[in-house]
Amino acid sequence: MPIKYLKKAVRTAESDQEQVRSEVQKMLDRLKREGEAAARIYARDFDKWVGEIVVSQEAIENAKKLVPQQLQDDIRFAHDNIRRFAEAQKATTSDCSIEVSPGFWAGQKQIPVGSVGCYVPGGRYSHIASAMMTITTAAVAGVSHITACSPPSHETGIAPATLFTMDLCGAHRILNLGGVQGIAAMAYGMFGAPKADMLVGPGNQYVAEAKRILFGSVGIDMVAGPTDLLIIADQTADPYLVAWDLVGQAEHGYNSPVWLVATDRALAEAVIRQVPSLIEELPELNAKNARAAWRDYAEIILCGDRHEMVEVANRYSPEHLQVQAADLDWWLSQLRSYGSLFLGEETTVAFGDKAAGPNHVLPTSGSARYTGGLSVHKYMKTVTWQRASKDGSRPIAAATARISRLEGMEGHARTADIRLEKFFPNENFRLSV
Repeated sequence: MPIKYLKKAVRTAESDQEQVRSEVQKMLDRLKREGEAAARIYARDFDKWVGEIVVSQEAIENAKKLVPQQLQDDIRFAHDNIRRFAEAQKATTSDCSIEVSPGFWAGQKQIPVGSVGCYVPGGRYSHIASAMMTITTAAVAGVSHITACSPPSHETGIAPATLFTMDLCGAHRILNLGGVQGIAAMAYGMFGAPKADMLVGPGNQYVAEAKRILFGSVGIDMVAGPTDLLIIADQTADPYLVAWDLVGQAEHGYNSPVWLVATDRALAEAVIRQVPSLIEELPELNAKNARAAWRDYAEIILCGDRHEMVEVANRYSPEHLQVQAADLDWWLSQLRSYGSLFLGEETTVAFGDKAAGPNHVLPTSGSARYTGGLSVHKYMKTVTWQRASKDGSRPIAAATARISRLEGMEGHARTADIRLEKFFPNENFRLSV
């Protein structure tokens, strides 16, 4: 049966992007020109913060006292899972070497970047999970200096739980800065922090645009759009669980797309009926986001079989892909394009977002078709080296000279010629093409 939409989105994330580039560029230009003074002005104007920018160790210790013991234990539990998963990822990368031809060796080394700036969102919530995901993986990778920043409350600065988490995960310097000014402070090396080689972490559209503009002069994890979720469900799925998982993702924001791909019409229609009432169980601000996301961006897609479901999922390339269907190993083998995959009703996106271990900084807006999420590997540079004996360089030099002349690059050819002449002065080489 042909793929059929029981509910179609009326808007897309691309159609709803605000034009913020000009404003962000002006801010970055001023921050680069005026430095810390401009950062303090923006902190005052946007976050009403006039206190110290660099968080002292005393402030960190005081913050710890305000975090309930149970929450501290939960944060440590999640941090341990994330750390151990990152360590397992790092173990899959290694240095290597090979003798590509007799007397000529080449290899690779894994080197962590020197300094990283981790942006931790603030605003309505304490985003402790984002602090764990970005800082912990950088620390496991072996990054020498980790700066972290987050928007301060106008009265107390960064939320105590967030400060506790940043310190636990290994941040070397913490800044009471949010928004474009926070990104710029880390990129340009303000307030005693080294210039960041790489910027990571989610944020609002201004943060995302600042990272986009700065990319090239610094590395970034990715340019993030609105978070999204696609659920694959067959007749074995529980519509109540499916509906709640869609609602849980939709509460992120008014423009957070959620999609259900199903083979069973009865299940799909049951989900459609249940979602609106479940949204109304949320606190009003969360419900407001979820209503808009469900109304404008959600889609319910009915497929004829599981092969069509795979086709749709791979085409959408979701950030989060959840499977509530039979034969989970088959889905694991067939699905190809997603940021993170959640197999079975026993797990859910929130587990991955908060405490399970794999990173929650993931590709959005279809970019999972060409990249994965944040991991230890993102902080590592795979660099190569080569070394040769004189005899080992002979065939490489001769081939290099001929190929270079064919390409019209005489200077390249001469660098090969002179080695043949130096190492083998009594031999005649045919160096022309």
